[in-house]
Amino acid sequence: MAIEGLLSVLNPGCFAVMLLGTVIGIIFGSIPGLTSTMGVALCLPLTFSMTPLNGIAMLVALYVGGTSGGLISAILLKIPGTPSSVATTFDGAPMAAKGEAGKALGAGILYSFIGTVFSIVALIFIAPSLAKVALKFGPYEFFAICMFALTMIGSMVGDNLLRGLMSGVAGVMFSLFGIASIGGAERFTFGIRDLENGFDMLPVMIGLFAVAEILKVAADGLPVTQSTALSCKMKGFGITMKEFKEQSWNMVRSALLGIGIGILPGIGGATSNIVAYSVAKQQSKYPEKFGTGIVDGIVATETSNNASIGGALIPLLTLGIPGDTVTAMLLGALTLHGITPGPLLFKNSGKLVYGIFAAFIIATIMMLIVEYGGIKIFIKVLAVPKYILLPVILILCVVGTYGTNHSMFDVWTSLIFGVIGYFMAEHKFPQAPMILGFVLGPTIEENLIRGLMYSNNNFWTFFTSPIAAAFMIFTMCMVAWTAYSQIKRGLAKQKA
Repeated sequence: MAIEGLLSVLNPGCFAVMLLGTVIGIIFGSIPGLTSTMGVALCLPLTFSMTPLNGIAMLVALYVGGTSGGLISAILLKIPGTPSSVATTFDGAPMAAKGEAGKALGAGILYSFIGTVFSIVALIFIAPSLAKVALKFGPYEFFAICMFALTMIGSMVGDNLLRGLMSGVAGVMFSLFGIASIGGAERFTFGIRDLENGFDMLPVMIGLFAVAEILKVAADGLPVTQSTALSCKMKGFGITMKEFKEQSWNMVRSALLGIGIGILPGIGGATSNIVAYSVAKQQSKYPEKFGTGIVDGIVATETSNNASIGGALIPLLTLGIPGDTVTAMLLGALTLHGITPGPLLFKNSGKLVYGIFAAFIIATIMMLIVEYGGIKIFIKVLAVPKYILLPVILILCVVGTYGTNHSMFDVWTSLIFGVIGYFMAEHKFPQAPMILGFVLGPTIEENLIRGLMYSNNNFWTFFTSPIAAAFMIFTMCMVAWTAYSQIKRGLAKQKA
């Protein structure tokens, strides 16, 4: 059956639609404001006239290309193309500023490919087992895992723990705007109807990174000359064999994090890339170099966010539960073609499932070839004068944020958060903790309330679950260790 599935995609028609999907995904991922979710939504009607396998293969290819494509603008423009590439800006943009844009792009593309390969292996060989474990997760487990992920703020705060924590708390606070998902209470709406749905992730991200960067350049003025290297001289992907060996554990760890987080519904690549970056920084022998332009950060983020693709497909195919917004679209596509995901899918439609696996593999290879072949073209973006480039980016941001929900409120949201991001940068408040808090805030709140409802408001019941108890203990240990490290660092500076 596996061989039949592989042969079913080895035809010119399927290859053509997958190549189209990969290219569209890369374009949507690389342009700030356009995401792989939007790309899948726009291309979904095109699959109606296709065979089920060709249609799903095209959308899977778009998913792969869109997730990886975000690294292009994250590195070249310091603006993440998608939420999955937020942490790629932390070291990718400084590398580009130092004239190492080619190496940064090459490393990002290579490890995007490797992360996706890891997730394919997990999807093919251990999907049913992993899905069964994830199915056992209830509100206690989700709350504990998200609280543990929130402690990653400790590695993002830089030299000022208070500012980092304030930024994280602000992110959680902004995530609570609107009507509560449980109970229906209105919070911080101030009588504004558009605020009832809260703030969408995309406008917030575009505001904090893209609009804030444009405001910063406008305030500081443009340099007379641009010192950025515009040529791309590198061998292979710009990574030596020695560097590849040094990054092996970082790569494997980040891939496992991406797969694990991808399996958990509602979390996905937007969280996995920040968590993987934070873990890499904490485990590094030289954490002070993170954020200055080192390849370690790119390896962690790009491996993890692409590994989350296969992770998100695991609960979709085995349980019929989408892991993120894109897999929710894929669920709709499967349903439209008369396919019901779930435990019986492998038995009733085994040929289709293995065809999807084969399409996933081929789309990953296509993504590698297309992006690597385009490095010299991508890097020419740096040759465009900023007084031309930045207005174009701002227009794309406005179009992208408006196109998500066809709402001017989203446009105003991105502009408001742009001002907030500008003042945060001016006063040295880190932006990453705010993004992490904003992403995890709703999940933490919902699962805390559900857990308290189950336990009749007894919080200690959270510790009765072995998995939840383990993560809660890890969380407390991480908080204690972060506080100790910050105090120790502060005392060392005082003595110096």
